[in-house]
Amino acid sequence: MRKLFHFCGLITLLLFIYLPGLKAQAPVKPDAADILLGLKKLNVVGSALYVAAHPDDENTALIAWLANEKMVKTGYLSLTRGDGGQNLIGSEIRERLGLIRTHELLQARRVDGGQQFFTRANDFGFSKDYQETLKIWDKEKVLADMVWTIRKFKPDVMITRFTPEPGGTHGHHTTSAILASEAFEAAADPKRYPEQLKYVSVWQPKRILWNTSSFFYGGENQFDPTGKLAIEISTFNPILGKSYPEIAATSRSMHKSQGFGSGSNYGKVTEYLVHTKGDESKTDLFAGINLTWNRVKGGEKIAKLLQQAIAHYNPANPAASVPVLLQVKAALETMPDNPYQAQKGADLQELIKACLGLFLEATAAQTSATPGEPVNVTAIAVSRSPVPVELQKITFPLTSQVINQNKSLQQAFVSSKITVNLPAQTPTSQPYWLKQEGTVGMFAVNDQHLIGLPENPPALTAEYTVRVNQVPFTFTVPVVYKRVDPVEGEIYKPFTVTPPVFVNLTDKVLVFADDKPKQLSVTVKAGKENMSGRVALEVPQGWRVEPAAAEFTLPVKEEEKAFVFQVYPTNTQSEGTLRAVVQANGQTYNQSLVSIDYRHIPALQLFPEATAKVTRLDLKKSGSQIGYLMGPGDEVPASLNQIGYQVTLLSEHNLTAAALKRFDAVVVGVRAYNTNNYLKFAQADLLDYVAQGGTLVVQYNVSSGLVTDKLGPYPLQLSRDRVAVEEAPVRLLKPNHPVLNFPNKITAADFNGWVQERGLYFANKWDNQYEAILSSNDPGEPAREGGLLVAKHGKGYYIYTGYAFFRQLPSGVPGAYRLFTNLISIGKK
Repeated sequence: MRKLFHFCGLITLLLFIYLPGLKAQAPVKPDAADILLGLKKLNVVGSALYVAAHPDDENTALIAWLANEKMVKTGYLSLTRGDGGQNLIGSEIRERLGLIRTHELLQARRVDGGQQFFTRANDFGFSKDYQETLKIWDKEKVLADMVWTIRKFKPDVMITRFTPEPGGTHGHHTTSAILASEAFEAAADPKRYPEQLKYVSVWQPKRILWNTSSFFYGGENQFDPTGKLAIEISTFNPILGKSYPEIAATSRSMHKSQGFGSGSNYGKVTEYLVHTKGDESKTDLFAGINLTWNRVKGGEKIAKLLQQAIAHYNPANPAASVPVLLQVKAALETMPDNPYQAQKGADLQELIKACLGLFLEATAAQTSATPGEPVNVTAIAVSRSPVPVELQKITFPLTSQVINQNKSLQQAFVSSKITVNLPAQTPTSQPYWLKQEGTVGMFAVNDQHLIGLPENPPALTAEYTVRVNQVPFTFTVPVVYKRVDPVEGEIYKPFTVTPPVFVNLTDKVLVFADDKPKQLSVTVKAGKENMSGRVALEVPQGWRVEPAAAEFTLPVKEEEKAFVFQVYPTNTQSEGTLRAVVQANGQTYNQSLVSIDYRHIPALQLFPEATAKVTRLDLKKSGSQIGYLMGPGDEVPASLNQIGYQVTLLSEHNLTAAALKRFDAVVVGVRAYNTNNYLKFAQADLLDYVAQGGTLVVQYNVSSGLVTDKLGPYPLQLSRDRVAVEEAPVRLLKPNHPVLNFPNKITAADFNGWVQERGLYFANKWDNQYEAILSSNDPGEPAREGGLLVAKHGKGYYIYTGYAFFRQLPSGVPGAYRLFTNLISIGKK
């Protein structure tokens, strides 16, 4: 029975790891060079696992070298999905940003040849200390997930991006290396996480090393390569037509949400590794590890056959390799059980498919369906080689429906249509790590087979049973949606299973500056035909809404209807959660529909609860007209609209002092001076606006890459100083200063309830014309006083703030609104 569980677990794993092509993209169609590289990789029996904390931490050049020069199975284990970062391409943050970065990693791995894994750790934001990180993460669960990945992937060597020695970097970084060192040993211990052994066996990597560089030593002048394992990775791969640094540049450029577009390095590139644990080697990363088939019993025959296939490979006729590859398949299946059998068998099967020019595809007529609905599927098969291939049947495992074929595919095309009836209990396509409510530090996932996977298994699959020269094969492909665009050509999207009805709120946060009601638009959208029911809003005690409910009828799928409700706040300051609910067909639904669509990743959907935070503020304000210069992913303008400001978005065409004169204040969004080149030309006009009596509020910018060295009217130097603990005490240095008193009296209570962090990229040097208003610091660190600086300039005021208003205002934090309103109102008394 244990062997059966082990086998089933491997099949599940292989289906999702080795399935060629991401389910949401055009299928991979290997060319002759890809096949040759695949043959060479098939004859290498070894693996390496790279470990770090976030998307973008990985060394894409080293991964590309491992996967394509050493040709070992190579994986990247990112402990988090990057939810706590910032977004340079859109407004998505938190779990939506994590979903984007997950797929950016998958795109990167498509380029460099690696495989992607995760743990259940949630990126809760910047952490300066590994001890703080482990207070928020569940160490045992994260460690268990790392052990699970090691036992599944079976790496010969492990490489960490960061040192396990504390200090000098993000707390998540240090934690990733500390836990990797623990997992290195725990994976081989049958007493550690024994529940995993129903599906996998223990595994001990040979060694674990730290991938160091001059960066960790303060620059090239402080870096001493003596005693470190050096690997020159700038090799040119003639099969791929690129060197590994070139491949790495393309791979790293997939991290577009982080602005990591990279150029190619054509010079010599050397990577350095420092031994951490295990069998030490200073000359060869894989010293003492047999990377040939001779490492397993019966492997000599397979190695000989593969050498024959490589030696006689004809790129003009890949199908000529099929007979010897069928012999390899037979030899693999008769070998004694070994750790490489299933994975190499899956790789071999895909190579045979590629050599045949065998193309299998199952497309749905619609992008989505709901549980219990029929799905019209077209299944096609074509073999473009003279090798005899017979298509016996096409099976849909979810429903056990079968299309019997028994047709020859020898240079022939077969197309079949079927209506697949989704079971009523089919789960929706909500990303598996978001289906249950987790904690600040951890996602909640209970299914052991899902843990570590980068994305959901395909919602619907088709199994093609074929015979190649009378040898049976089963190929599994995801069912996808495909259309032909008149400009782009074939467009692929994932087929998803959705709720039957969605309810979306126009606002995620409703902020009330007084007791007057606000209108909230609620849109009900049909996920299937003939939906009818009623929609209502549930509000916290003391709040009320009109009307109580609204009836809807939506006969057509994807049809939607908007309703307007009046939301009445309490009379005094309060916070709560508003929920939208739909009653339809005797069921209650409360999921919204969020679509994420960028060209560099697949189209994505998720179905979060339809909720909004409601906040009644004790708020006064002065002035009404705000000019706003947007930063990347900026939601602050909408937040200011919420409290009654008239916000005008500015561009390079209306930044003269004369055009700005009508505004009570001009606000600059986060990282605007890092991303908007025109600001280096407009800065003089902005400062002239201040001199003439205006107020300029500049939110945080990254200290490097500023488009101007004159950020303010007087010398001002930004740093990487931050206060990462959102509960860190904030001290009022100038309690009588106008920004702390008008029009709202700011006290320590206004810093309660902040989210993720206090602030970042504080100034660390400034002219004495600036007044430091606040002071805060993380535990054990010196006071940081450069987070809010105010300077009189001419008749007006210049303000720089590193405090994270860009997170607090969209989250409805009352005190942040009160303080930001004061910044805008300065000089208006």
